[in-house]
Amino acid sequence: MRTFVHGAAVWDVACPQRRSRVAGVTMAGFRVRDLDALRMVPHPAVTLLLDFGAGSPVLDYAAGRRQRGSVVAGPGLGSGGAVWARGENVECVQVRLSPLIARAVLGVSPADLDGAVVALDDLWGPETSRIRQQLGEVSSWEDRFALTDALLARRHEAGSPLDPEVAWAWNRIVGSRGLARVDGLATEVGWSRKRLWSRFRSQIGLPPKRAAKLVRFDHAAHRLVAGEGPAQVAVEVGYADQSHLHRDVMEFTGATPATVADEPFLVVDDIAWPSPETPGEPSRL
Repeated sequence: MRTFVHGAAVWDVACPQRRSRVAGVTMAGFRVRDLDALRMVPHPAVTLLLDFGAGSPVLDYAAGRRQRGSVVAGPGLGSGGAVWARGENVECVQVRLSPLIARAVLGVSPADLDGAVVALDDLWGPETSRIRQQLGEVSSWEDRFALTDALLARRHEAGSPLDPEVAWAWNRIVGSRGLARVDGLATEVGWSRKRLWSRFRSQIGLPPKRAAKLVRFDHAAHRLVAGEGPAQVAVEVGYADQSHLHRDVMEFTGATPATVADEPFLVVDDIAWPSPETPGEPSRL
């Protein structure tokens, strides 16, 4: 376990020593005594949060809605800077699920989440309480990761896969870092545009153009965190100009590129999600 210190933020962060047995699953463990106003920055994955112990994370929406405890959210959680995390004595395992496997693992399509945060109890019922109890009873993070991975593998094996055409289109978008010609994807898979858009949206949780925009933003955001200037990022990531980058960052986060470059949610990634990129998967997933 390592300690992440960023301004007033002090978190203990644990990473699995082994890769998940399910491709498209990455995990990290967090222990935070005082989690204060953490902006949730969108990324192209489904987020699964399994809390345990005495504390509990709280997700606050700008509109006044509040969600506590173990939750799941579709790709793009926090768009517009609308979701903030808070809590005291928070202990949790955070899982990032590739949209390619999310439907099989969750039992519902990411599209059914409709961009909202959903209590995991509502999806998994008593299974949620069992895994939370088990996570709290073991003493090591490796055991917690193993328990979580076994659960995800079991659910994934019992679930149904995506259409190969949809998976191919997602991988094209990710492999190009959001720069693939989305309008040409239907032709490449031999489907009509209407059919691909409908099936992609229903199985991935986003329409193709929105997915490409999110993947490109995620790549740009992490380059900003790495210290690259907005002008350089805009040119090299594929934006028309720096103003275009600024608009996208504001749309996804409600903050400027300079502010986003210093967001703890992103800065912690080098500790929490250090595994190398896997072909066909976006970085930080």
